[in-house]
Amino acid sequence: MRYFLARALVTGLVMAVAVIVPAQAADAPAAKAADRAAMESIVHDYLMQHPEVIIQAVQSYQESIEAAKDKAAHEALAKNQAQLLNDPATQVAGNPAGDCPVVEFFDNQCPYCQANEPVLQALLKQDGRIKLVLKEFPILGPISTIAAKAALASVKQGKYAEFHAALLAHKGHYDKESIVDEIAKSVGLDLDRLHKDMEQPEVAKEIDRNLELGRALDISGTPGFVIGDQIVSGALSIDELKKSIADSCKLKG
Repeated sequence: MRYFLARALVTGLVMAVAVIVPAQAADAPAAKAADRAAMESIVHDYLMQHPEVIIQAVQSYQESIEAAKDKAAHEALAKNQAQLLNDPATQVAGNPAGDCPVVEFFDNQCPYCQANEPVLQALLKQDGRIKLVLKEFPILGPISTIAAKAALASVKQGKYAEFHAALLAHKGHYDKESIVDEIAKSVGLDLDRLHKDMEQPEVAKEIDRNLELGRALDISGTPGFVIGDQIVSGALSIDELKKSIADSCKLKG
């Protein structure tokens, strides 16, 4: 990435020379060509002698991009608080009335989400003030979407919590759609009813809302967490979660 940015910087400097030189020698084509070559040589020699200039410019550019992305994500966070925390179609673990909401965007097939689930459950047992908002965020292919639809459809049978836990207890990717059915059956779900409820328009709409919200918050991988006003990517240890919660929600670490 830095290589391409550096090339872009050098190209930009040369183009700047191309613009400056004609203005100085518009009536002298030969002089213009000579001046341009001389300027290009000066730029080249300077950059070869001071490569740190390119590194500094690339770093500054990357920092400006990250700052802009961070600003946009936090603006989206402030704008979408209602959908983030109070979407009636979104399921909640822990204390529904808890004073510290933690939002998790997850994919049921994501190995990091699967590995992080026991950590989250341990945290909920340790601190009864946490409201864990669960956003189905299927980004790992068609079977992830099927699993998310099945999970949301299981709400009508009152078995979301059990199904959610069982889906994440399965390690790795589901190699076929029937795996989802097997897991659903293992927690006592009526498969015929589940398949019918999976096709209800509100299920697809909820997933679309979650995907759109995740993109607005610049969550591109799973798990992704929103803790207070922090947007945190990747699996977290229980200590990291406690620290983020303490920092953002003023809970005891």
